[in-house]
Amino acid sequence: MSNILIVGGAGYIGSHVAKAIIGAGHKAVIFDNLLTSSKENVVSGADFIFGDLRNPSDIDGAMKQDIDAVIHLAALKAAGESMIAPEKYSVNNISGAINLLNAMAGNNVKKIIFSSSAVVYGDPQYLPVDEKHPTEPINYYGFTKLEIERLARWYSQLKDIRFAALRYSNAVGYDHEGDVKNLERDPQNLLPIVMEVICGQRPLLQIFGDDYDTPDGTCIRDYIHVDDLASGHVKALEYLTKENKDITVNLSTGRGLSVKEIIDEAKKQSGIDFKVEIGPRRPGDSTEFYADNHLAKELLDWEPHYSDIETIIKTTLRAYQSQ
Repeated sequence: MSNILIVGGAGYIGSHVAKAIIGAGHKAVIFDNLLTSSKENVVSGADFIFGDLRNPSDIDGAMKQDIDAVIHLAALKAAGESMIAPEKYSVNNISGAINLLNAMAGNNVKKIIFSSSAVVYGDPQYLPVDEKHPTEPINYYGFTKLEIERLARWYSQLKDIRFAALRYSNAVGYDHEGDVKNLERDPQNLLPIVMEVICGQRPLLQIFGDDYDTPDGTCIRDYIHVDDLASGHVKALEYLTKENKDITVNLSTGRGLSVKEIIDEAKKQSGIDFKVEIGPRRPGDSTEFYADNHLAKELLDWEPHYSDIETIIKTTLRAYQSQ
């Protein structure tokens, strides 16, 4: 059994990752400042440390808990906001990661799994996007993710800290066993907003453009179930432990779902024909994006098992209706 420090482990993705880590026989230690998460998200069996990556002493203290590896999930993630307040994202994402890597180096912790993002690729030059695709992020949030990957490579060379960078797009769904169900705060993504419309918290759903060059006119994106993401983090930990090599892989389905497909399935399963308003296109939205997952399959022996649209909607709807 290893002691795994999960930074940002009280968040939406973090709580699912923590459950998977415990399920794999490890000890989960959650480190979180609870700014965008909740103490209620700390899964049963996990220890909790309240702390902030922006304070070097906080993370250095957490590293003294006999930590064997780190899973780094803590970040600000609103792409639009990052273009308005880059200084905020610099301090939270980049400086926070530097503090984390320094604390690892100072306490002889040699493995980190980093929650990166497919936004590091920028606009796709071809589909599906694989790991050899150029990395040209089009927003500052994406830049921070790519910069942290670069920092991790340097610390790997200079401090022998091995890293796994996991690139993924839209995390969706909820624990298929129903144990993790606390909802996101102030969601910005499509599916949680759809759920809030279904539950009567919003009067309607606005989508941004239905005149794209896709089969139904709406944007196509790569959606990955959060349970599949969680298993990918466990597989990455196993890889670093066994191979002692750095790795950068996409965690993806290899296919896309359109906005309209998500809406239609949500209406079907909920039985509610909620109101949808078509708004103008948003600047910077790509027509289509989905990523190749062959490298994760080959190197991590990882497969997505819950990322079909029916399971995504079913588990999300169950979580929202239970609240």
